[in-house]
Amino acid sequence: MNIKALREQKHLTQEELAKESGISIRTIQRIEAGQEPKGHTAKALMKALDLDLTTISKTPREDLNYSLIKAINISSVFVCAVPLLNIILPLTIMYYKKQFNSITKQILSLQILWTIASFLIFVLTASLTNALSLHHRLPLWVLITLIIINVILILRNATSIDKNKKLYFKLNFI
Repeated sequence: MNIKALREQKHLTQEELAKESGISIRTIQRIEAGQEPKGHTAKALMKALDLDLTTISKTPREDLNYSLIKAINISSVFVCAVPLLNIILPLTIMYYKKQFNSITKQILSLQILWTIASFLIFVLTASLTNALSLHHRLPLWVLITLIIINVILILRNATSIDKNKKLYFKLNFI
């Protein structure tokens, strides 16, 4: 339950809740807009609404369509050999199906990072091949290897979405 629903259940206005809890109206508005209350604020709201702390602090989980999330993830496999399409196709599906959630954002971010890293590795390999007079097919083999690794990454995440409802490979800074 969110704070607004809890407040309305008690037939309180924001002003009345602010007065009873000692929290500013602006803070209550931010919490009702989605900010999670912490520390003193959570305790004051708990006391004012006559609730236990876990009721207030638990953020409601979004209802995720895991089969659609898996399809967004797997869509990159079909175009992973074409630079930027492995980003554009999942982004297009996310946009039209309105699937902007933490998992789909992670999928897209991972593909963006992988595309940039793959490009840099490929360019470095091509440069070293010319500079060191290595076999002229080395960049091709590196490109094929990078594509295979990307397919494995995508399929491993798809399996994890099926089994665990989360990504196996994800970025920690997002």
